[in-house]
Amino acid sequence: MKKKENARTSSIARKINRAWIGKQMFIYFWMDLFAVAMVIAAWCYRMEVLHLGNFRWTRLERAFYGEERIQSIVYQVKDLNGNGLKEPVWWLLQMLIVGLGIVVSLQFLSLLHSIFFGARFVRYHLHPLNEMAKKAEELSSIAFDESKYHLLEDAISNVNPGQGDEHLRIGDKDLQGLELAVNNLIDRMRESYRQQSRFVSDASHELRTPISVIQGYANMLDRWGKEDETVLEEGIEAIKHESEHMSTLVEQLLFLARSDSGRHQMVSEPISLREMVNEVYEESMMIDETHRYEVKIPADGNDVMIHGDPAMLKQTLRILTDNARKYTKEKDEITFSYGTGKSQDGKTEFFFYVQDSGTGMKESEVSHIFERFYRSDEARNSSTGGSGLGLSIAKWIVDKHKGHFEILSREGIGTRMVVWLPGRE
Repeated sequence: MKKKENARTSSIARKINRAWIGKQMFIYFWMDLFAVAMVIAAWCYRMEVLHLGNFRWTRLERAFYGEERIQSIVYQVKDLNGNGLKEPVWWLLQMLIVGLGIVVSLQFLSLLHSIFFGARFVRYHLHPLNEMAKKAEELSSIAFDESKYHLLEDAISNVNPGQGDEHLRIGDKDLQGLELAVNNLIDRMRESYRQQSRFVSDASHELRTPISVIQGYANMLDRWGKEDETVLEEGIEAIKHESEHMSTLVEQLLFLARSDSGRHQMVSEPISLREMVNEVYEESMMIDETHRYEVKIPADGNDVMIHGDPAMLKQTLRILTDNARKYTKEKDEITFSYGTGKSQDGKTEFFFYVQDSGTGMKESEVSHIFERFYRSDEARNSSTGGSGLGLSIAKWIVDKHKGHFEILSREGIGTRMVVWLPGRE
């Protein structure tokens, strides 16, 4: 059987090799013909420039003629007045014969190599395919009796994907590959289930707080707010604040839900980083008078153009700015910048960043800041701690643009959050 398989493989290899040899001969013929034509054309052009001073397409008669002997062939060019040149071509033909003989000899050696060793070369490259075909044939020839179906059916019926770390156990060597594939699928389903459960639990917890606050102030207004204007103003302000917070949280949750389900449509347009940074800078100056803002222009002063989704990337910059505001004391500075740099493999990349002069982060916190609903200890104790979803959204946007974050943070000094985006290929 093995000899039969080897003979079949050798036959296929010989057929492929013969087809390739025929293609080689065709290529060599037309390549040689083209080379000879180009050499003759170049020689004629050179002769006319040397003897006539220039080369003209029109008003000239050109011809090769000669007597019986090939040595007598000349190249003749005449204008309308009968002036022109006559140049023997025998030495050119000698050079062509010698050059063509060398080239044809090399091509002949190449063809001989293909004739004697080409089939072996093809067999070498067909070997993986041949092995794969043999494995497939072995698998198809396995005796898969009815008892294996019952064994598989019983094993699957005993598995509960939602219970602990239980896996499929078949105990049959022929079904080990199937067992591994099913167990991997179960693990992915469990992880997805845990993520969804955690997301729903965290979202419920985050929404419960503003709802409780609104209900508390509504009860307080119902009891005392009708007569006491101070209580009325305090209650209305608190309800407005918590309503805005809850509205923002719901929008962020919807954004992440659409992101997870792949319903966000990204666009790619030219974007000026200078314009984007300046727009967010002016917005920040207008809505926040408690901090100082600055834009650092690149040393060369040039604008930086990238391709991406303008609305999404601007949202990322706004999230980073809002995050910087929360951790920066009043009157302290928040800095924007943008520019061009090089990646580790030498490719051009573009960046923009937001740098604050706030509290900074512990090293243990940096690795968690993109997790959903994560907030640092200080943020949890602050009234402006936010929802813990903003940086998760920013990370999703940057990942969709095939970019990455670089975070530089020191406690008591501040944090710089840099977004790196790849250059367009």
